[in-house]
Amino acid sequence: MQFDTAAYLRKATSRAKSDVANKLISMLLHEISRRVVAVVGQSVTDPIYTQAVVQAFGDRCGYCRHVLEPDRTSVEHLDGMNRFRVGLHVPGNVIVACKRCNTAKRQDDQLVTLRLAESGWESFLSHDGSECAAGCKTCGYWKNVWPEDVQRSEELRTSLLRIQTFRTAYLTSGAWATRTRACIKEKIHVLYRECQSSAKEQIQAMAAELFEELDKNPVQQME
Repeated sequence: MQFDTAAYLRKATSRAKSDVANKLISMLLHEISRRVVAVVGQSVTDPIYTQAVVQAFGDRCGYCRHVLEPDRTSVEHLDGMNRFRVGLHVPGNVIVACKRCNTAKRQDDQLVTLRLAESGWESFLSHDGSECAAGCKTCGYWKNVWPEDVQRSEELRTSLLRIQTFRTAYLTSGAWATRTRACIKEKIHVLYRECQSSAKEQIQAMAAELFEELDKNPVQQME
């Protein structure tokens, strides 16, 4: 099957205007995270926390348990730092994952409402093929990782329990994250829409002004 270049270009172009709003949401969540870290007295870069991550997950992806590779690894927010999951960059929510799992998890992280679990990471690890309709991309992802049904179910359950156990050591920052989510979940969607609208208006105005200047000295057509 040939690569659909036209479809890829359309998708990339339509996504561009939302990138600005998403970045603003990320900046807001990082600022809240800095304030929470100041209160709880521990950051994600604290040697005590980084060692705890190593002890819990070793040199393996927190989800699929494959050995991590330097150029194929991502800092992973269990509760995604986006307008749907409203996660924070605080202890207990940050581990390390392979880029394949990081990318696959976005299928759940970008859903307004989750069906399999309350959080994105728990939902991601609940796609064992028993509850989703045929053709579920995340179930398909896990089937490629562990083709055998019994093993897949056991591995997903083990990873889920491992992460749950890890997070119990960070109940204070977790409580702050839960309160934050409850307070700003609706406001953050308003901010997202207003950011898109404002950015669009300013960009259009600046582009119109630029082309007005360019029209004074039009480019000569090349033969």
